[in-house]
Amino acid sequence: MARITNWNPENEDFWKKEGKKHARRNLWISVPSLMLAFIVWQIWSVVAVRLNDIGFQFTEEQLFTLAAIPGLVGATLRFVYTFAVGKFGGRNWTVISTAVLAIPAIGIGFAVQNPDTPFGVMLLLAALCGLGGGNFSSSTANISFFFPKKEKGTALGINGGLGNMGVSVVQFITPLIIASGTFALIGGSQTLPDGSQVYLQNAAFIWVIPIAILTIAAYFGMDNLPAAKQSVSDQFVIVKRKHTWIMTVLYIATFGSFIGYSAAFPLLLRSQFPEHVSLAFLGALLAASARPVGGWIADKLGGAIVTAYVLIVQAIGAGGVIFFLGQKQFSGFLASFLVLFVASGIGSGSTFQMIPGIFIPKEAAPVLGFTAAFAAYGSFFIPKLFGWSVNTTGTPVTAFYFFIVFYVISFILNWFYYQRKSAVLALKQAS
Repeated sequence: MARITNWNPENEDFWKKEGKKHARRNLWISVPSLMLAFIVWQIWSVVAVRLNDIGFQFTEEQLFTLAAIPGLVGATLRFVYTFAVGKFGGRNWTVISTAVLAIPAIGIGFAVQNPDTPFGVMLLLAALCGLGGGNFSSSTANISFFFPKKEKGTALGINGGLGNMGVSVVQFITPLIIASGTFALIGGSQTLPDGSQVYLQNAAFIWVIPIAILTIAAYFGMDNLPAAKQSVSDQFVIVKRKHTWIMTVLYIATFGSFIGYSAAFPLLLRSQFPEHVSLAFLGALLAASARPVGGWIADKLGGAIVTAYVLIVQAIGAGGVIFFLGQKQFSGFLASFLVLFVASGIGSGSTFQMIPGIFIPKEAAPVLGFTAAFAAYGSFFIPKLFGWSVNTTGTPVTAFYFFIVFYVISFILNWFYYQRKSAVLALKQAS
């Protein structure tokens, strides 16, 4: 593939004649690669649910920790991955970051077959799944360089939304694939308390071949852009920008909620409504599907106004969960939680649409990755907060009061800096 030496998507002639085809090709390889990264990152949200059923003897807090630790590692790695595209190039880094996903996938496949596997080994494998969590920052930073400003919200929404779909994919496919002897040649079956047989190793082994295929596709099909090349010190100037930190708070409230709830939802269902645990995939599916919609609507109406409505709906959804958990009413609980998921998905798209409008292109890319890094800590802190809430108060309800307060604070910040007329004018003058 010919090396790209010039890239100017804001030039309409360049975009139509040459830019669009390259941008779309890179986007459609980036999407499934990112989806696989999310699958590996969130695989413990479903594997942890089954461990004690096949002979492991972990405590409830240990299970929540296994679901949470990939979030901690993944969020931390995002700070590194944020600057990797500028250092190594988008194509090069996509190849590397996709290939390493095979390490935890293979390791988990072997570890879950032995109930005597120590918790420490499981914790290490969960930490290695954080490699998948880091990919989001580099993927979004890379894709942001390919598209003109008027299409960035939609492009980032597609990349992030369909990539996020990996969470629902792994939560939907895992219960089906572990019931099959697909990889029975690599280990035997495990017996559930009801006497039925499962192959929990399939939950990890099934992704090894797709990882190999997409690593090859990225190598031969993606591009390094000259405009993306920046030193780490040049990129690191974003930490001095006030709006970097404000947008980080808003993205924590939206994407942080999505990924945190996704990691915790299967375990919450198992503890509160165990007969409905098979529906765990619905939340992540709806949130991921809503993200491209959020980016598209924000392109049309403006990211700040969409984000404002999202935060209001999230607070209402959290209040609904509190009410229906108290009533032990599953239908209301599920509906309220799905409202939370959809709103967080739309908000993930709308907040990302705001960033390229606030920052110049060279700063927007690392800011996208930087905010995503902080927001990813939601996949660690939200499950841990639920675990703390259950252990100390006997119910996850307490955690939702914290979330509501945070949504209110985020709403005020969004209004003050990006929604008020004077704030909007100031931003326009600054740009």
